[in-house]
Amino acid sequence: MGLIVQKYGGSSVADAAGMKRVAARIVASKRAGNKVVVVVSAMGDTTDELIDLANQITPIPTGRELDMLLTAGERISMALLAMAISNLGHEARSFTGSQAGVITDSAHGRARIIDVTPGRIQEALDEGAIAIVAGFQGISQDTKDVTTLGRGGSDTTAVALAAALEADVCEIYTDVDGIFSADPRVVPAARKLKTVTYDEMLELAASGAKVLHLRCVEYARRYDLPIHVRSSFTTNEGTWVVKDHPEGGNMEQAIISGIAHDKTEAKITIVGVPDRTGVAARIFQAIADADINIDMIVQNVSAAATGLTDISFTLPKAEGANASKILQAIQGEVGFASIQYDDQIGKLSLVGAGMRSHPGVTATFFAAMSDAGVNIEMISTSEIRISIICRESDLDRGVKAAHTAFELDADQIEAVVYGGTGR
Repeated sequence: MGLIVQKYGGSSVADAAGMKRVAARIVASKRAGNKVVVVVSAMGDTTDELIDLANQITPIPTGRELDMLLTAGERISMALLAMAISNLGHEARSFTGSQAGVITDSAHGRARIIDVTPGRIQEALDEGAIAIVAGFQGISQDTKDVTTLGRGGSDTTAVALAAALEADVCEIYTDVDGIFSADPRVVPAARKLKTVTYDEMLELAASGAKVLHLRCVEYARRYDLPIHVRSSFTTNEGTWVVKDHPEGGNMEQAIISGIAHDKTEAKITIVGVPDRTGVAARIFQAIADADINIDMIVQNVSAAATGLTDISFTLPKAEGANASKILQAIQGEVGFASIQYDDQIGKLSLVGAGMRSHPGVTATFFAAMSDAGVNIEMISTSEIRISIICRESDLDRGVKAAHTAFELDADQIEAVVYGGTGR
């Protein structure tokens, strides 16, 4: 008998029919002799609808009350799913994040999991029940308030529970058949990947691929927990996220595993920055103090005549106004000339462990961008990733060009988005 943790996204449980279909799949896993824990997201667009409702009440809802409101979405899902399983003749018990022992810090809206103490979940399993857990939520260790984990938090809940329960696998059910070499909505000929390493998936997630959340992959890598990403609409095998590609895998040809893109970033350029020790540190400390994440950074060579340079960096669009305000506040202290803000950019990233041992990847990539008429504005690299910034209007064309240049196109269209969102 194995222990499986399954996570179902909002598109999988968007309506009553979806609930019944998911319940049948869960019961089938139970009948196969497994102990089953299920983590469920809010139905369909419930979270967005609750946020809109809150904004109709007040433009700035308090973090505590907004978390209390948003966790209602997952509680609705878990209760309805437990009812659907009961109708199929199996006992199911639903638990909120706090009841499941998901303990977090006190950062409302973006809490991080500190510990998981799944005593009640283990008790339910020992008594033969299926445990249904509300994803995306926990309880603060300090304040004892309900908290939410931010977007993709249900993925993190599932992997954290699986690690705490020492599960055999964490199955992430979505509305595509697995992880593809590119977004199937942009590249219909995207190829489904059989396996992806934790390191590759971390780079893909950080670069804009939305099928798995970054924090859940970090958690899985820490505990060496296999993740199986598959569709809740079919019985097809999906993609395994594991430590290493299986022995005998054709790694000699797997130069690039996938291509990710992101349209949610903006670029700030600080013009005329004095080129002296400590200036960059002061700028980025001010940004860090506001808890704003920065992605790519480029500093130009200082002009000999003026001793001034320009610094550009990217960040989430949602933080653009706040970051600009912070920088304007320290302009007199730092002594830079001006700030330029650009929210019409896109990020395109190549990811693949195979590029470590294959020269010429960069040349092929840049040649493909040139042929597609895509102008490169910024470049960032890691051992297994190359990222560029270009115009947002050029991004889809660049993704398709890179996908073809690295021979990732499938022989026939195989990527199907069953639920319409790709998550």
